Amino acid sequence: MVNEHDFSYIRKLVYDNSAIVLETGKEYLVDSRINPLAKAKGFSSLSELVKKLQQTPYGPLHYDVIEAMTTNETSFFRDAHPFEAMKAHVLPEMTEKLALRKRLNIWSAACSSGQEPYSLAMLINDHFAAQPGWNVNITATDISEEMLSYTKKGHYTQLEINRGLPVTMMVKYFENHGSVWKAKDNIRNMLDFRKLNLSGPWPMMPKMDVIFLRNVLIYFDQETKRGILNKVRNQLNPEGYLFLGSAETTFNLDDSFERKLIGRAVCYQLRA
Repeated sequence: MVNEHDFSYIRKLVYDNSAIVLETGKEYLVDSRINPLAKAKGFSSLSELVKKLQQTPYGPLHYDVIEAMTTNETSFFRDAHPFEAMKAHVLPEMTEKLALRKRLNIWSAACSSGQEPYSLAMLINDHFAAQPGWNVNITATDISEEMLSYTKKGHYTQLEINRGLPVTMMVKYFENHGSVWKAKDNIRNMLDFRKLNLSGPWPMMPKMDVIFLRNVLIYFDQETKRGILNKVRNQLNPEGYLFLGSAETTFNLDDSFERKLIGRAVCYQLRA
């Protein structure tokens, strides 16, 4: 198990570069993610790796540690309710309200290995199949360059495919290439991939009609959450929708948002 000194160093390194908080009790996570990295880099132990980090200026090794600690697990159509709300309510409403503009901007923030933005792409492609002429852009962002590179390829193992992806969609939107399934070009081309640190400055992006910011705020402290939601407020169109994770809320963080219930999904809209 990682010792207190090494845990404190890694916790500060991760917080200073991503604002993600590794609370006491997360030693097991550091141990499970950094020990394999230490061995892969030729160190005899996690402590030897930390010692090297402390002795050298910030560089690729520090970045590798941050990457290892900021990569989160995900799956296709994770926590199905937001996707059900998109299909049954949000997309039909947007289709009607934006009929003249015929442009829809969606953002999947902290997309990790990409199952969320690909899930959105499949859902949207199904919805607009009978309504040509729409320009739908899905921006997929993550702090990890490794994850973005993985997501861009659209390659998933059978195990990853089995986690949440219906067989009908697998056949329709993926092609089998030996040991991997590759996303077809029609949905890969819907995605715009960008590196983005939620706690840092944001690049110029279009105003968003829907923002998926799910299962990431839980890793930040209260001040960082408020800062992120403040920027989300400015990024979201007045009648747009914000989806958070099931354990997340804007309550006591930003009163500009109003909680809405669509079916069994909780989402947020800006107050009029």
